[in-house]
Amino acid sequence: MNTQLVDTLAQIFQSLTPEEKTLFNQKVKSLHQTSERPFYETATTSEWITAFREWAESHHHNGPILSDEAISRESIYGERG
Repeated sequence: MNTQLVDTLAQIFQSLTPEEKTLFNQKVKSLHQTSERPFYETATTSEWITAFREWAESHHHNGPILSDEAISRESIYGERG
């Protein structure tokens, strides 16, 4: 670790105006956000399973049950089926 560099950066940061500090913080935050990889690239199998189950549980479970006719190929596709 380069402690001298960190000390120098801390001194520079302290000398900034409030507006410059705000801009600096925004830049650091944007760098951090772009370096984070999305869930689908980093999740393990168990994390995917947990996320899917949470998603499924977030839906209503008391909706009407569709009849066989309502989900038949003919009723879905009509004349195209």
